[in-house]
Amino acid sequence: MTVRAAPSPEEIRRQNLAALLRHVHRDGAASRATLAERMGLNRSTILALTADLAAAGLVREELPGQTGKAGRPSLVVRAESERVYVVALDVGADRLAAARVGLGGLVLDQIETARPMGTFDPEDVISALASMARGMIGKAADAVCVGVGVAFCGMVREEDGVVRYGPNIGWVDVPFGASLTQELDLGLRVAVGNNANLGALAERERGVGVGLSDLIYLHGDVGIGGGIIMGGQLLGGEGGYAGEVGHMIVNRDGRPCACGSRGCLEAEAGELGLIAAAGRTDRAGRAAVEAIVEAAARGDATARDALHNVGDWLGYGVANLVNIFNPSMVVFGGVLRDIYLASAAQVRSRVAVDGLQAVRERVRLRTSTLGGDATLIGAAELAFADVLTDPLQTLARISAGLS
Repeated sequence: MTVRAAPSPEEIRRQNLAALLRHVHRDGAASRATLAERMGLNRSTILALTADLAAAGLVREELPGQTGKAGRPSLVVRAESERVYVVALDVGADRLAAARVGLGGLVLDQIETARPMGTFDPEDVISALASMARGMIGKAADAVCVGVGVAFCGMVREEDGVVRYGPNIGWVDVPFGASLTQELDLGLRVAVGNNANLGALAERERGVGVGLSDLIYLHGDVGIGGGIIMGGQLLGGEGGYAGEVGHMIVNRDGRPCACGSRGCLEAEAGELGLIAAAGRTDRAGRAAVEAIVEAAARGDATARDALHNVGDWLGYGVANLVNIFNPSMVVFGGVLRDIYLASAAQVRSRVAVDGLQAVRERVRLRTSTLGGDATLIGAAELAFADVLTDPLQTLARISAGLS
């Protein structure tokens, strides 16, 4: 039997530094006393850890507001959001977006540009994203960028950022992460993840699903993707491509899908399905969905019937997912948020009819509280991973690369 060596004092220190920084990053400012209680450490250890992180420019300490308590107040530890940040990027089927997100999850800057539907040239996308990122980095000359994360609307091999399949933009086996890393030339690896997976993580960390161990996030733009968290862990599958729920077939004789099949969930319940059901020729995008929702609210029978029809198909998909995974919550994000709000009765009715009672009776159907920012926030969390795992070594490596 192999006996693992006990961690060295230096390893324990690195682990504690990372744990403290994660608490402040994810839960917000906290007093030393609170951090000591959460981490099960004494106050002198917390003091030493905080001093190291403050010296590195990752946190600062400040006096709390009026507590009403007698005695000397415990200093509050706060993330240095303005001094330490990541760049988050989002490649959707009809848009590119970028944000500068400070440590602690504060969105400092954000831009978005619409793109026409169809095949995207990888070089054009990489050039556009690099330009957006450089513009944001240029505004923060006195701060340090500790990572770049990208949410992508397709199947991504996260270990190297290769896009295996992006059906709605025509990409197959594109070395996206490596190419963008080279184009940016920041000395930082660009981390790439599936947009729905990252949206699920964002909602669990900072949105409607905070604290939940089992949830499903459904993200809609032109397609539909799913991020599935079970037992507190994101389901990846053998190759990391789990969660392609948009290609679950719900209608064998249904609409053709970009993946080559017919009757996929995204073909029946996504933007294109809604636009077709409403008999419109609008270009796909949030504006088209909003126009149909508004028309239905004004009494347009065709728009109302289209939402009912799409809501029914969406309900089939949700019922299947609820039966298979037994989540405590299903979250609708992207344009699915608008579609669900306008067709909630149909979705809930279908889940009530086709969901098994034991699993449907406690599931909550909710809309994203992060709205259109969910995937960007998820990309930011991906980019923060290194500094939240080993804060001081990550900063030292970045400093060495910049010197």
